[in-house]
Amino acid sequence: MSNSDHGGSVIATIDRYFFKFLEFFIAFCLLVMVILVFGNVVLRYAFNTGITLSEELSRWFFVWMTFIGALVGLREGGHLGVDMLVNALSPTGKKICLIITQLLMLYCAWLLLRGSWSQTIINLEVKAPASELSMAFVYGVGVVFAIVAILILLAELYRLVTGKVSDQELVMIKGSEELEELEEMEKIEHTHPHADAGANKK
Repeated sequence: MSNSDHGGSVIATIDRYFFKFLEFFIAFCLLVMVILVFGNVVLRYAFNTGITLSEELSRWFFVWMTFIGALVGLREGGHLGVDMLVNALSPTGKKICLIITQLLMLYCAWLLLRGSWSQTIINLEVKAPASELSMAFVYGVGVVFAIVAILILLAELYRLVTGKVSDQELVMIKGSEELEELEEMEKIEHTHPHADAGANKK
């Protein structure tokens, strides 16, 4: 195995375990939110008391879960989009559109990184009213998201420029689930055009 192949396998392994960790973190955030919110409701109605930090912390966990979930969706190409125009283009046209899209997303991620970093520094000494934790924890998720998103986009852009992206991957968005199911049914019908006819004869 060459050094480049070995390095690629190491990076792929790190990438896989990193995003497995993010998926675990999302599940952890959801679990903590359920415990805090449900526990607070039970305590209020059954014992006329409550968890002071419940609303504040559950809101923070929701923010982190949303941003981290967006990272997983970006890596898997799971974000919804309109692909009607792109699908009508040639492979070269799709590649050009994808390059433009990646560059625009890189610019947006850079703006988010710059803004989130500024807000994190500004709110470093600002305390939350209930938990008295630094509000930088809220704005810091924007920094984490932007850095990881930039790395994902740069990796995808490198694969695109070096010709390592297949024609099927040139459309890195997903339409609605109903449309995908319809397209899948159409592919099956084109692959087995006489299957239904044979079944009807039987």
